[in-house]
Amino acid sequence: MSNQHQLSDRINSLPTSATLAMAAKARELKAEGKDIIGLSLGEPDFNTPGYIKDAAIQAINDNYNSYSPVDGYVELKEAVCLKFKRDNGLDYKPNQIVVSTGAKQSIANVAQVLLNPGDEILLPAPYWVSYSAIATLCEATYKEIPSTIENDFKITPEQLEAAITPKTKMIFFNSPNNPSGTIYSEAEYKALAAVLEKHPNIYILSDEIYEHISYGTKSFSFAAIPSMYDRTITVNGLAKAFAMTGWRIGYIGAPEWIAKACTKMQGQITSGTNCIAQRAAITALTESPSRVQFMVDEFKTRRELILDLLNDIEGFKTNIPEGAFYVFPNVSHYFGKTLRGKTINNATDFSLFLLEEALVATVTGEAFGNPDCIRISYAASQEQITEALKRIKDAVS
Repeated sequence: MSNQHQLSDRINSLPTSATLAMAAKARELKAEGKDIIGLSLGEPDFNTPGYIKDAAIQAINDNYNSYSPVDGYVELKEAVCLKFKRDNGLDYKPNQIVVSTGAKQSIANVAQVLLNPGDEILLPAPYWVSYSAIATLCEATYKEIPSTIENDFKITPEQLEAAITPKTKMIFFNSPNNPSGTIYSEAEYKALAAVLEKHPNIYILSDEIYEHISYGTKSFSFAAIPSMYDRTITVNGLAKAFAMTGWRIGYIGAPEWIAKACTKMQGQITSGTNCIAQRAAITALTESPSRVQFMVDEFKTRRELILDLLNDIEGFKTNIPEGAFYVFPNVSHYFGKTLRGKTINNATDFSLFLLEEALVATVTGEAFGNPDCIRISYAASQEQITEALKRIKDAVS
């Protein structure tokens, strides 16, 4: 019997994260001495701001070294409530907040406590790679609602209505979106909410991890729609806007009964989140978001740069992402063609071609529910972006 057969069906059915797999492949090639430019990971290339690091150092000196409460320090939960009110117009109490080891755990907790085997999640595509895997882990099914670059990767109320079945239990929204950078306006979210009002048994997970990284269009919280508040779980974290990916702090605002269930779930898996990171998070959330605006300004400059460079390459069709730090170009122009002796059948082939021939790591759109596109992260220096796009242009011309 092979080792594979001794593993649980649960793990065998779980795909490897495409973004992490591409990053691992890029690291392998780097170890072989290849000069790889990594544009695959969604990780800011900034250091965590000094005022946040100072708060962590202070916490170490103040001897924060004991187990933290499972759902987070009260002071941090109060800071999260303050942030929700200040930035999103949302009223949450500390008993509605659960702090987790990254927003990914927050999402997994919510899915685990709400979904039964056979329940259905709706995923407006493109969507973050882990959503479908989390559904699989819960023995739920997921249904993609497709969108295209022509409509800015947004779904319509008509599409949502058509996708709902008696088995539909949840829908995941993510704005600003990973991988497309799309931001749903208040009016667009309200039109989708009008459909969901007719289906009171469907819960909404609103993933707002990129909310501060926007370029003129302010992101809107789904829970700010009064009829949706009691059915929406708002997910956020510190990784992206504060350049704190490795600190692993995520959190939810939710109806109290859901928050309680998530605390119970977390209590049996990880317990409380890192105590030092939590103390630093209090400072990050209570200080004005304007203190990290310098990163957003730089991302905006890089967005202009990468769009200019992509528009200069034949076969890359782009829209203008309004947030996050990704472009999601349609590359179907290359499907069926042979480049440098390699036949390109789909986005996965094209992404691998770019890694092997241009030495640039991107991620296939297939992993995000859109097989015509690839995701390129511009959370890299302007020099790296310029060199990467030059290599891509040379490889495909």
